[in-house]
Amino acid sequence: MTDDRTFTGMAALSICEALLLALNDAGILPEKEIMGVLMDAAATHENAVGSEAEIERHRAAGALIRRIIAGGNSVRRA
Repeated sequence: MTDDRTFTGMAALSICEALLLALNDAGILPEKEIMGVLMDAAATHENAVGSEAEIERHRAAGALIRRIIAGGNSVRRA
């Protein structure tokens, strides 16, 4: 992955996490719904089809989302 693509991905991830936090803080989406969004996203990547390289990238994305879920980064937990 080129540096530009890496930086683009990092920026997109940061923006998405900030949006999830804002939605939770504003009472628009409860923690349960945010966790559901993240789990659905992880499952989509884990079940992706394509070439070996594409599947490897999707599985890596799914694993990253699972680490975000485990770390609680997208929800301010009490």
